Amino acid sequence: MVQPVDRTFGEQFLRSVDDFYGYGVHLLFNDWWESAPADVIDKYVAALEADPQVAELAREQWYAEPLSLDGLQEFAPGTLGHAYRDFMVSNDLMERLAEGYKDLHEQFAKDGKLDRMPPIIKYKVLRGYQTHDLHHVLTGYPATPLGELALQAFQLAQVEFPYAAMWMAVATAHMTFVDPLLIKPAMDAIAHGWTYGREARSIQFVKFEKMLDRSLEDVRVEYGLGRDCSRVSNPTTELPELLRPASD
Repeated sequence: MVQPVDRTFGEQFLRSVDDFYGYGVHLLFNDWWESAPADVIDKYVAALEADPQVAELAREQWYAEPLSLDGLQEFAPGTLGHAYRDFMVSNDLMERLAEGYKDLHEQFAKDGKLDRMPPIIKYKVLRGYQTHDLHHVLTGYPATPLGELALQAFQLAQVEFPYAAMWMAVATAHMTFVDPLLIKPAMDAIAHGWTYGREARSIQFVKFEKMLDRSLEDVRVEYGLGRDCSRVSNPTTELPELLRPASD
């Protein structure tokens, strides 16, 4: 029998729908585990374990060493490393986004909120914060609200994961019940990301930090990452930048 959505969590979800800047998916995602149905958790775990690359890295618990802007200066123009540094500088982004989220994650774990979160899910979300901005560079999605939404749709197309799915749920609920003017741009971004993610090779569990000296174009060709992302590059549309912690 299908279990209904827990009503306490439902209120937290509506809080995010109402005020996605004040209560983002990075918080909502961690709220869910205390009431998440066991069979739903099992399905998400099975989807991750079905990919041998995912399972291997999760068993290994592989994380990249933190990257710094100074350290990235050694990479020549045209390389992935140079493009990554340029992306971080031009968008004034945190150098240590992953470490910031890890601190938040560990606080939730200490409070017992994540007791039911399986290890492979914990690995996926923490590793995902390490690779998030690299995925922007590789896919071509800008660091704008629409670009963030498109990238989450891309991620969801490549692996069934509750974090990205919650992005879709919050964004579509907000556009439906709060601001219908967002329907067309939001759905364009979601459709673009979903189609792109289905077409490309999976980039979800790849050690791209070991490829920083390679040509960005060569890496993109290898993974089928050549789509035009200009349709989702509008920086003025007020959509949620839900992925990032409030400090970013």
